[in-house]
Amino acid sequence: MRSSRRQFLNAGAAIGAATVAACATPRQAGAGNGNVLFAHGPTTVPVLGSDKQFQVRRIYCVGRNYAAHAREMGSDPTREPPFFFQKPTDAIQVAPPGVTIDHPYPPITKNYHYEVELVAALGKGGRNVTPEQALGMVYAYAVGLDMTRRDLQRAMGDQKKPWEVGKSFDKSAVISHLHPADRTGHLTKGAIWLKVNGTVKQNANLNQMTWNVAEQIANLSTFYELFPGDIIYSGTPENVGPVKPGDVMTAHIDGIYDINAKVV
Repeated sequence: MRSSRRQFLNAGAAIGAATVAACATPRQAGAGNGNVLFAHGPTTVPVLGSDKQFQVRRIYCVGRNYAAHAREMGSDPTREPPFFFQKPTDAIQVAPPGVTIDHPYPPITKNYHYEVELVAALGKGGRNVTPEQALGMVYAYAVGLDMTRRDLQRAMGDQKKPWEVGKSFDKSAVISHLHPADRTGHLTKGAIWLKVNGTVKQNANLNQMTWNVAEQIANLSTFYELFPGDIIYSGTPENVGPVKPGDVMTAHIDGIYDINAKVV
């Protein structure tokens, strides 16, 4: 199994450099398309080891899904139902294998935080699905960064206003190529960590999630009908923290290649 996985990752790395230009930003069409004004093409994420592109329909994110992170954010970590927020699909920034991408420091913030997360990409949809059915909907997994303008998020929270400006902005959803679940298996345990300039900042295990991926999908499907193309950022461990221009982030999940992003 390890040999097969290594060959799979190596195959993806071999094509990574060639796909940087095509995958660094979401695909967009021209300013017009027939009778459609200002048409934009779909946002896609490459599938590792193939020439396939996964078209992203919606980006859902799970908040405070590790108990220790809930505590550091000032919340009660008891096992209450998960809560969700969304990012726009054009927030996607793809990080190919073997490449350090330039990740822009966003405007209107002085406290810009990393959050490493497992991402589940759905290949099937449904409403009111059970946890037992949910993993059958997962097409692939990826490692992602839910980048956050923490000062704006907290300021909006203090005012009891939506904190979309802290979470939903350009390139705030960094993601690796997708790793099909039929190759990796379902990722229910394994190391998840993040380094900044080579120093470990976040370090946990996927089995420490308060709500696992199957439970997240089942709960989310009670609020929304899910469709192929939906992706879910499944929450981050504790020790989130700031980065500044010049810092290099390395994000890791066992079974997925590391992604590297330099803040510029």
